Parts: sequence; C-alpha cells; structure tokens
Amino acid sequence: MTISKLKAYLFLFVIGAAISTYSQAETAAATPQLAPSTALSVHKNPNCGCCGVWIEHAQQHGFTTTVQNHVNLNGLKAELGIPVGLQACHTSVSSDGFVFEGHIPARYITQFLAEKPSGARGLIVANMPMGSPGMDMGRGFQPYDILLLLDNGNTEVYATINSKAQQ
Repeated sequence: MTISKLKAYLFLFVIGAAISTYSQAETAAATPQLAPSTALSVHKNPNCGCCGVWIEHAQQHGFTTTVQNHVNLNGLKAELGIPVGLQACHTSVSSDGFVFEGHIPARYITQFLAEKPSGARGLIVANMPMGSPGMDMGRGFQPYDILLLLDNGNTEVYATINSKAQQ
C-alpha cells in the first residue's frame, strides 16, 4: 500500500468517525431523556384498568410509582385543587408535591419537573382522550391539550398534542 493510499484511508476514517460522533450527539439531543427516578404517588380507583396502563407508561419512562387505591377520589382531588370539570380517572403527586391529573404523557411530566414553572401546581389532561397514554385504542387518536394548573386554581394550555408521535 502506498503512502498516498494510506493517507486517503486515514482521512476517510477520521471523517467517518467525526460524522458518526456528530450523528450520535444529534440523536441524543433529539431523544427525550428518562425521568431521574422521580417518585409518583398514583391515586386511582381499584377497578380502573386504564390507570394501570398509564402507570406502566410512567414506569417505562423512569418514574417509580406507589399506587393508592380509593373508592372515591373526589375529596382528594378537591384538596389538591383540581377543578371539577377537568378531573380524570387518576391523580399523581410527585415526591416534591406537584400534581399530575389524568393521562399525561411522561415526557411532559419530566419536562415540567425540569422547568418547575413559577406559580404552577402541576399539569392536567382532562377526561380520558382516546390515544393518550393508557387510553390506546388501536389507531384511534383524539387531539388534546395538556393544561398547566396554576397555584390560583386557573389553567392555561401547556402543550397541545395533535398526534401520537408528540406523546
């Protein structure tokens, strides 16, 4: 092998390694990170199946969960300040006291906990939107909003989910 061929191979190797490293960095930046083992206390009705599926979703994204079954969740939801018209089937409370109501995609809980918006108490996905985590219905999907629950009880849109890919 000649010196010029060796230089050419070495050059291609260095360029290939640089491209590979750049590509891996881009992929890592675009991939949502797992929650740093944040504990969630999940309050639900013992007969709710979709809550169990949502709990699995949260665990798959790095959350540790403790389940507390309640026959009636109304008192707890009122105590936590979740507006009546925005309640869902389960309520989660993080170890640092933030409230997450309903079928919220884990990536948005992780984002919220990283940001900890000033004046915010938590997030809400009202009702049980088809296609949200825990409410998978095959290919069906209903767009929905994730609401920011403010300390004063008001809400504002935190994120709009228009496709399963956004979850």
